[in-house]
Amino acid sequence: MLAGGRQLPMRLRSSLALSSLVRGSRVATPWTRSTASSRRFHRPAGLREQQSTELPSFLEAYKKAVEFPAATHDFESFLSQAEPNTEVVLHGYLGHRADLSKKLSFVRLTDPTMKHSLQVVAFAKNEAFETLKSLNVHSPVAVRGIVQKKKGKPTDDADKPAEDTWEISLQEIHPLNDFPKEIIMTPKTVFAPEQRYLQLRSDAELREALRFRAQVHNACKKELENSSFVEIETPLLFKSTPEGAREFLVPTRRPGLAYALPQSPQQYKQILMASGLPRYFQFARCFRDEDLRADRQPEFTQLDMEMSFATGGDVMRTVEGVIRRLWSTLMKDPAPEGPFRRVPYQEAMSRYGSDKPDTRYGMEIIRLDHALPVDLVNKISDLDDPIVEAFKLEGNENDPAETHKFITQFLDSPAGAPFNNNPDGGPGVFVYNGKQPLCGLQPFGFEAAEQLEELLDPDHGDLIILQARPRAPFSGGSTPIGDLRRALHASAVSTGFKPAPTGFDFMWVVDFPLFSPSSDTEPGQGGAAGLSSTHHPFTAPKSAADVDLLLTDPTKVVADHYDLVVNGVELGGGSRRIHDAAVQEFIFRDILQMPAERLTDFSHLLDALRAGCPPHAGLALGFDRLVAVMLGKESVRDVIAFPKTGKGGDDAMVKAPSPMTAQALETYHLQLRK
Repeated sequence: MLAGGRQLPMRLRSSLALSSLVRGSRVATPWTRSTASSRRFHRPAGLREQQSTELPSFLEAYKKAVEFPAATHDFESFLSQAEPNTEVVLHGYLGHRADLSKKLSFVRLTDPTMKHSLQVVAFAKNEAFETLKSLNVHSPVAVRGIVQKKKGKPTDDADKPAEDTWEISLQEIHPLNDFPKEIIMTPKTVFAPEQRYLQLRSDAELREALRFRAQVHNACKKELENSSFVEIETPLLFKSTPEGAREFLVPTRRPGLAYALPQSPQQYKQILMASGLPRYFQFARCFRDEDLRADRQPEFTQLDMEMSFATGGDVMRTVEGVIRRLWSTLMKDPAPEGPFRRVPYQEAMSRYGSDKPDTRYGMEIIRLDHALPVDLVNKISDLDDPIVEAFKLEGNENDPAETHKFITQFLDSPAGAPFNNNPDGGPGVFVYNGKQPLCGLQPFGFEAAEQLEELLDPDHGDLIILQARPRAPFSGGSTPIGDLRRALHASAVSTGFKPAPTGFDFMWVVDFPLFSPSSDTEPGQGGAAGLSSTHHPFTAPKSAADVDLLLTDPTKVVADHYDLVVNGVELGGGSRRIHDAAVQEFIFRDILQMPAERLTDFSHLLDALRAGCPPHAGLALGFDRLVAVMLGKESVRDVIAFPKTGKGGDDAMVKAPSPMTAQALETYHLQLRK
């Protein structure tokens, strides 16, 4: 009742009743009177019991953490503005406590970013001292205290870090949660992927990689916006279209209908070029159901861009500007100067055996089959009239014995097994030794050994490798000797036989074939021609002469495609697109020989091209891979907050993918095959 005999409004009376329940006390309200009103308000038995008993300890602890004091400073502002004898409130994590006596304790307080820490001193004169001693290390807290200078030997304070100048005299400590005693967290602790949150919390390098990733994101965005690009989001729920990779399907509740997660925003961004938006970009989430490697994830981020009224050269210059901005603002290495060199696909494959070569360490490949005696070729391979290629690995301090030891260990290791078991013949191995007849090249014969010396210019102790392959045009991303070159150099670095190369060597690999023979391991476009688009079916021929070849010999058509490569890593790829609907349909129907029902999957794109779409070109940078390269990481998993595992693409922390329930199968009209 209020003064004057007025009653509380029902809503307010109910609120007071609930408030008293939370506090654990009882007041006379309509919720507690044993009258007719109590029969109208049916409360659960559990709620009635809690009225007459104390709250469980976990609820009591949570009550104290619900309303915690706001921080007066973050650590960085505190360290730059600290004044003695002022009161501050700071948030952070407790470090290990040091008890100097029964009345004095010290503890480090680490800030929420885990970059800075301060010493907190606690005296037994207040309750905070006992509270501190009851808390576990790594627990989050709010601390109120008085700022004071640390006591110690007289030194020049100007030379001392701020963290070693100030400390907090503890007045009050507010526990916000408890870190379990049974979890041991030290710099040497290795946590499983199931505890990714502890991996991140215990590893400053992982946390810094994520902060660096954000800086790279912002720098890319700024550079593109300065060049009049507009950030536009495209849908994630797309449709299944045969672009070249396996897709993830998303079933719907409508029988037989499913979305597909996009392999890339390729078709949407081309449609944007027909929509009067000439410069587009986005940090796009992409999904591909493919075999995982160190540089791949089933879901990944790419910096996607497209330009209308543009050529491939325009796109390459734009991307070079992005790279230069990143290196000049975020990297210690100098920014790459001038236009990046352009290496044709055929040259990259013949000189390095790879379409993404690392050219920093030499080991260039040469053709030798024209100079070798037949009996030596027959010893190397059982192939009829093979191509034989060779490269040299410079020896370690010109010591043939060390070189022989290194190559023997490599070929006997798991890394060397695939090359020994090559069905076209294992590698021919020779150590150049000036103290032996013909310098260890006796199987070559005098004339062939002389030609090899002219071509490779070997020194005492160098390793010479020969490898045969079928006499056929280059296709795919590497040759057997290219794979061996890469693996051998990686082993040489890991074993200390050779120093690791330094710096960043950027290049564009260009002039890829527009079409390649279909592969059983890749879905391609599902056509009947035995050909697939080397990259995707929207790539344009490079020249007018290549357009003519579409009718006469499609296998010889050169694509207007370009890959950005640095240090043997493909950072991204792009191309000029086919902007004419009739040409695009001709590629689908007559060259790839896609079935008619698959052509209809692209009707939306063909309609947009027919609507006067201008010429356009674009590119996508693998953003995860870019950040990994900048930080020198071997795997993109080291620059992703919650990566999938390398086996099966599982998320071990949340246990995804998870089994479908019978109800879900019924809802989405699915059945499991046995």
